[in-house]
Amino acid sequence: MLMQTSVEVVERCSTNRGELQLQRRGHDYEIISNGTFLVATYNGKSERQLVSIPLSLSENPRKVLIGGLGAGFSLQEALREPRLGEVVVLEIEPKIIEWNYAHISRLMGNYLSDSRIRIIPGDLLTWLDHTKETFDAICLDIDNGPEWTVTESNDHLYTEDGLQSIAKILNPSGIAAFWSAARSIEFHNRLARFFDHVKEYRVECSRGEPDYIYVAQHR
Repeated sequence: MLMQTSVEVVERCSTNRGELQLQRRGHDYEIISNGTFLVATYNGKSERQLVSIPLSLSENPRKVLIGGLGAGFSLQEALREPRLGEVVVLEIEPKIIEWNYAHISRLMGNYLSDSRIRIIPGDLLTWLDHTKETFDAICLDIDNGPEWTVTESNDHLYTEDGLQSIAKILNPSGIAAFWSAARSIEFHNRLARFFDHVKEYRVECSRGEPDYIYVAQHR
C-alpha cells in the first residue's frame, strides 16, 4: 500500500556523512540516508519498545539518555513516563533535529514542546568520552546494530571499550538498551561481561525480519 503512494521530496541536503533526504508519502514522512531508508513516521514499534522495556524495569527512571532522534518514537515514548524528570537526546545530524521540529513533530502531536527534553546535536561516541552526566536508563539506536553498521565509526559503540563507556555513566541499578536490526549472540555474550543481567527481546515487524532489543542491567 505504501509503495503505491506518490512520494514528494521535502528537502535534500549534503552532510559530513553523505546525502540526507526528507520525503513525504501521503500523510507520513520518511528519512533517507545515502539512498538507504533510515526511518519513517508509519513504523516505530521497536523504537518505542527500546524505551518502554527498560523504563518498565527501572525502579526510578528520573533521567534518561536516548541516542538517535530519528522520527521521535523513542523520545515520545520516554515522555509518557510520569516519573521522568529529564530526557537527553543525542542526534548527530542537525537536519534531523530541524526536520523533527519543522515537520515530523506536528504529525506526532507536537510533543517536542515538553520542558523535560534536552536535545544535543553531536556524535554520541565523542560525547560519551567527555560527559560527566549519569543516567538511570540509556536507550541507543544510532545505527543498524552490532552486526552491520552503516557508519563505520559506530562500530565502536558495540566493542568492549564502547560498552565500558556506557556502563560508567549508568547510575546504580541503571539499565542500558540497544536496538538492533538483527540478532547477535556474540553481542549478547559481550554485554554479559559488563552487566549482571542481559536479555534479548524479539520484536516482530509487519514487514520484513524482526528487530531485536538487548537490555542490560546492573544489580
